[in-house]
Amino acid sequence: MSRIGKMPVAVRDGVQVAIEGQTVTAKGPKGELSVELIGDVTVSMTDEGVSVQPVGLSKRARSMWGMSRTLVDNIVIGVSDGFEKRLEINGVGYRAILQGRSLHLALGFSHDIDFQFPRVSRSSVPSQPRSSFRVSTSRRSARLPLKSAVTARRSPTRARA
Repeated sequence: MSRIGKMPVAVRDGVQVAIEGQTVTAKGPKGELSVELIGDVTVSMTDEGVSVQPVGLSKRARSMWGMSRTLVDNIVIGVSDGFEKRLEINGVGYRAILQGRSLHLALGFSHDIDFQFPRVSRSSVPSQPRSSFRVSTSRRSARLPLKSAVTARRSPTRARA
């Protein structure tokens, strides 16, 4: 039994969830997102929210049960609150400047790096060593700071950039 899969996904205020076959669509104040679930799970609306159940007792169905419930939960959170990732840049002379949809990074290279944001994201640089990224899907929010962080080289002798 999946402890995560057993819990129903609570539908927040202002969010509408529609289920058509294996496709779950959520509409909210931040937009509309949908996810298509595999055939090893069934999804239904209950009084408590969206319920995901395995079709059989196969190992694949049981392993996809909790993941499918988490995917549905992520789209409900994404259309209601969104996701935010924060990136901290430490180092002498390192800085981040936001110019429209691009983040201008000075990371100690011989050249500066311009990181382009996708249209679905909002970004800000509230104070100099920190920058934050807001997007509606958890997969995109996990990739944005990672893409910009890998551009900074790490010192092998010191455990910092």
